[in-house]
Amino acid sequence: MKAGVRETESILRGVIKDDCVSLGYEIMRRTLLASLLIGLLAPVFILEAGASPRMHFQSSAVLQGRVVDINGALVPRAQVSVRNNATGLSRKGETDSEGNYQIAALPVGNYRVEARADGFGTKIVEHLDIEVARIIVQDFRLEVGDITQTIDVASDTPLVETATVSVGQVINERTVQEIPLNGRYLTDLALLTPGSVTPPQNGFLSPPTRGGGSLGLNTAGNREETVNFQINGITINDQLVNLLLFNPPLTSIREFKIDNSTFSAEYGRNSGAIVNVATRSGTQELHGELYEFFRNDALDARNFFNFTFPHF
Repeated sequence: MKAGVRETESILRGVIKDDCVSLGYEIMRRTLLASLLIGLLAPVFILEAGASPRMHFQSSAVLQGRVVDINGALVPRAQVSVRNNATGLSRKGETDSEGNYQIAALPVGNYRVEARADGFGTKIVEHLDIEVARIIVQDFRLEVGDITQTIDVASDTPLVETATVSVGQVINERTVQEIPLNGRYLTDLALLTPGSVTPPQNGFLSPPTRGGGSLGLNTAGNREETVNFQINGITINDQLVNLLLFNPPLTSIREFKIDNSTFSAEYGRNSGAIVNVATRSGTQELHGELYEFFRNDALDARNFFNFTFPHF
């Protein structure tokens, strides 16, 4: 009787073990398929976003403000138009009865903004930087005059962002393109944000892979696997362990923003920070880049624990 019970227990253990192994393989298979599907569909979505002006992802910005006259009275039905100085993309808006206007889903870039109304001179901001995942406020004060009369004004750059309660920082194009990085890895630039540190050596996503650097960062007290990375609004995290699946080349990045906390309801999925990456787009002028990794014994310092220089 005991031998039969033991034999039955052994069979059950073998079945359970086989089921667990099969379940593990099934999870790995589904994760791999999901990763491949994301990799295949992401370019399609990006192409569709560029082909149709009606599609916009979260890696864009909002321009809003108020139009008043010289005495501070509201100017309804004023026309506000924007044009991207690099690509020529143009959008138009109109103020409501309270003089407010809003132009949403603007791709990042440098814009020319123009405000005009009947009986008033036209005000123009020649260069206004629209940064990723931000609400840019640009107010206009129109003066009485002919509509053909134009006045250039400087863009407003407030030190404190009052249009949103989110806490974060934009890493702009100049920082992305000009700061030297050993490995040209995205998360190394993310450490410039206040409150962000490198994860501990025993962290889940800390070990560097193929010399590319760490797979995550700790920001605002959150764990490294709680960060949500997005490129043009598409999540590029592994769906099982939240690994960063794709390291975009720095030459393809225009800028990115890290929201540490109190971000808006449009973002979800993760409890940690949001890394929102906006890629570079084509312009009306021909341009390109060339870079080279140059390492040798004369320029590269040895590691503290190495007695000799490594062979390059």
